Amino acid sequence: MALTITEECINCDVCEPECPNQAISMGDTIYVIDPNKCTECVGHFDEPQCVQVCPVECIPVNPDVIESKDQLMAKYFRLQAAAPSQPGSAASAAKVPAGTALPGGGANAPEV
Repeated sequence: MALTITEECINCDVCEPECPNQAISMGDTIYVIDPNKCTECVGHFDEPQCVQVCPVECIPVNPDVIESKDQLMAKYFRLQAAAPSQPGSAASAAKVPAGTALPGGGANAPEV
């Protein structure tokens, strides 16, 4: 499930820098969340950071984009793999743990 920002947004600017996937940006009148980048912070944090800092509670689950935790984790790994790798960055350290179920029913083979 991706999150969305409702019309109650007051453009306070606190959510955008909290997003580890850079899924939040300024829209025409309020901030918006790119559902292709939003993982609800799965892979980064236990809870969505934007929801934690929003002073008006205007960031619910997007009912148009329903995803399981496994799908969110797969999206996290795709985003990390596509991110420019820099030494010491999360993108350079992101790896699918051995034995993790992958989309399509496969599993990551254990390292030997």
